[in-house]
Amino acid sequence: MLRPFLRGSCGRPTKFLFLFGVGSDWLVGGAGVGGFPGFSQKMILVLAFSTDIEWGWVPKNSQPPGEVNTKNYQNDFFKGVNMENIIQIPYTPRPAWAKVLHKELSRHRFAVIVAHRRFGKTIGMVNHLIRDALQSDLISPQYALVGPFSAQMEIIAWGPLKYYTSVIEGIKVNETKKYVEFPSKIPGAQGARIYIVGANNPDALRGTYWDGVILDEYSDMKPEMWTQIIRPAIENGDRKGYCYFIGTPKGQNNFYEMYKKAKTNKRYFAYLSNVYDSGIIDAKSIEELKEDMPEVEFRQEYLCDFSVSAINELFSLEELDKAFSRELTEKDIPYDMPLVQGADIARFGDDRTCIWQRKGLMVYPRPRVYKKLNTMQTADYIALAMDENKADMTFIDVGNMGAGVVDRLRQMGYTALREIPFQGAAIENKRYENIRAEMYFKLKEWIEAGGALPEEPGLREELAVIHYKYSKNGRLMLTPKEEIKEKLGRSPDLADGLVLTFARNVPLRQLGLDDRKPKKLMCNTEYSIMEVV
Repeated sequence: MLRPFLRGSCGRPTKFLFLFGVGSDWLVGGAGVGGFPGFSQKMILVLAFSTDIEWGWVPKNSQPPGEVNTKNYQNDFFKGVNMENIIQIPYTPRPAWAKVLHKELSRHRFAVIVAHRRFGKTIGMVNHLIRDALQSDLISPQYALVGPFSAQMEIIAWGPLKYYTSVIEGIKVNETKKYVEFPSKIPGAQGARIYIVGANNPDALRGTYWDGVILDEYSDMKPEMWTQIIRPAIENGDRKGYCYFIGTPKGQNNFYEMYKKAKTNKRYFAYLSNVYDSGIIDAKSIEELKEDMPEVEFRQEYLCDFSVSAINELFSLEELDKAFSRELTEKDIPYDMPLVQGADIARFGDDRTCIWQRKGLMVYPRPRVYKKLNTMQTADYIALAMDENKADMTFIDVGNMGAGVVDRLRQMGYTALREIPFQGAAIENKRYENIRAEMYFKLKEWIEAGGALPEEPGLREELAVIHYKYSKNGRLMLTPKEEIKEKLGRSPDLADGLVLTFARNVPLRQLGLDDRKPKKLMCNTEYSIMEVV
């Protein structure tokens, strides 16, 4: 007698079934009402998958595929079935997948899985999608496995997807669009499809619905892939699609933020497994990896340690956490500290003009952010900030249209300003390749000295992706801005505006001796020359 544990379409016997399991724990799972028209009526699919009874059938006496004996099931479910027609999908999940992940993923709509290299993340997810595609009774269900780049995904995911589905009768493979299509359960409707997509081609994911999406190595994707493309696409009326984020830590970025969210949000499943937890790599090999790799790389790649800094990462996780957690007020800052402004000028499109103000170790919250301004408008807004904030000095990015803004401000009578070319020579030109590198390293020193940053959305992320290396001349240089834009999906305007407040040293304010408040310097003209004579 079989005891059904799955509700709905899989709650009663079908014309074919799955055998799910690992080791000695095997389950028989229904695959859908009436089976697939494209399959033989007496065909059985054997899928070594998971011991989760939530979506399986538990036989009275079970045993692994390859040793199936219909007499052991004490029912007539196998009557008339030619056991030679059994199709076994050649996937044997690793223990973590069999005992935990497949089970929990089936219970959660959103999940974040952090795991070490060689954990089997991609293969596990490929087979999870195969199971969902086979079990779905929706009309034309669609699933996608998305990685950072199309060419990369063709190597690591497209081949495995074709391999694991090749044993299924009636499967269709589209090499051009990179999807496999299963035999349809509904006459006249498209069968379930699984697509392999690169995040560098977001248009392939727009304008349609998805019943399940895997974002593989999410830390290498633009955050907008989730917020602007995938999240709306899985909210399709009654069809509530799911999304799972998987990857290995790469410092502080959008993947780190998503994992932190998952740990405290009941709608999400959060999972982290390092190389010692998983047991996939033997102890001797782990020791050899530790010997051959820099400590930072080993901790990041195999211990899944978000707290360590990736190689050449300018700002460590610890540094940023401390800076964003500090709270300073005007009372904590000496009166004679100058108020310095930095203004990064938008170039075009979605770039932003950002105006920050800083006083000593405190950066003021809520920077002024504008879009799509012309030169005159930009000059007016910077002038307004200079007046209202009583800034002692304002440093302005003169890239592109910045020079015109500076000229206009001087025409308006403003003198407490200075233009800064990001690619110009640094003051310490033997150490830094340009002013841009010098300013960012000054920001780093300021954070180490106790600087406090406000929790401005997007700022932490922009600072976290800044990396550095040495030029041919041995000088420090930063990640090109174009690479950062490709990574973030936007220009790091918030970070650039902030570092402009470190462009040059600004003299302390002149203070009175009575109350330590600013005092204007002036000449004493209340005297008579004749009295002196």
